[in-house]
Amino acid sequence: MDITVTVNKDWWPSPAKLNLFLHILGRYDNGYHKLQSLFQMLDYGDKLAFDINHTGTIAMSTPLKGVKDEDNLIIRAAKLLAAQTKTKLGAHISLEKCLPMGGGIGGGSSNAATTLVALNALWGTRLSVHQLADIGLQLGADVPIFVRGETAFAEGVGEQITPAPQPEQWFLVANPNVHISTGEIFTAQELTRNTPSIDWADYKFEETRNDCQQLVVNRYPEVAKLLQWLVHYAPSRMTGTGACVFAPFSDESLANDLQGKLPSSWQSFVAKGVNRSPLLEKLEKYNSVNATSDTN
Repeated sequence: MDITVTVNKDWWPSPAKLNLFLHILGRYDNGYHKLQSLFQMLDYGDKLAFDINHTGTIAMSTPLKGVKDEDNLIIRAAKLLAAQTKTKLGAHISLEKCLPMGGGIGGGSSNAATTLVALNALWGTRLSVHQLADIGLQLGADVPIFVRGETAFAEGVGEQITPAPQPEQWFLVANPNVHISTGEIFTAQELTRNTPSIDWADYKFEETRNDCQQLVVNRYPEVAKLLQWLVHYAPSRMTGTGACVFAPFSDESLANDLQGKLPSSWQSFVAKGVNRSPLLEKLEKYNSVNATSDTN
């Protein structure tokens, strides 16, 4: 039996993202949607730890309730990386979960990306960022953006990425406590699919929108109520296919003040928008420490 014990876990960040806007331009022949979006990285999210073993066993130490291992993006990402690199190593993976599932803030995609980036370092498999992003795309359209780890404009199905640093902002992100399936929204007949493309140089938040928002509002009254409440205080918008809604602020105290007024039935957090993911900072620190160890 393979038993791995770690007293002090080395946690790797798995940050949230916001879609500051989401335009659906059309549909490809394979059924995927042609998108334009601005992915804003946040300094808040889940955490993962990886206990490496030499038996090739890949398993969750902290299983997600209601999610089978074969359906878990974390396990799927680890197994894809192992297959691609033919490594004999494995990992027992711990997850500290705080991001809601089905919230539109990238929880599962970010978990998969952190798994790819961390295990590539811990296993010493030495794949490039481009190779990891290609593996990530097999798991979901949003995974490559988390692998690359920069606030960026995205096109195609989300894989065509252009870094786009944004002015520093703070965000109040609120969750109406409903789970929304991305598949349900993207297969809906009434979804808008004909928004004209924009030039990134012309981007202004107030001149964009989320093409999924009206559909979700029509189907989920709790999302509608949350938006109606927030918009009285600040420009507010749904992220991704929902259900989370965000409001941007120039100052952290303003975001905290509004969070204090939010009805207790809605969960929320305040996070800073960052142009580089905390995952990249962690990877650089890990590489720096190990490069120093190698020279000693």
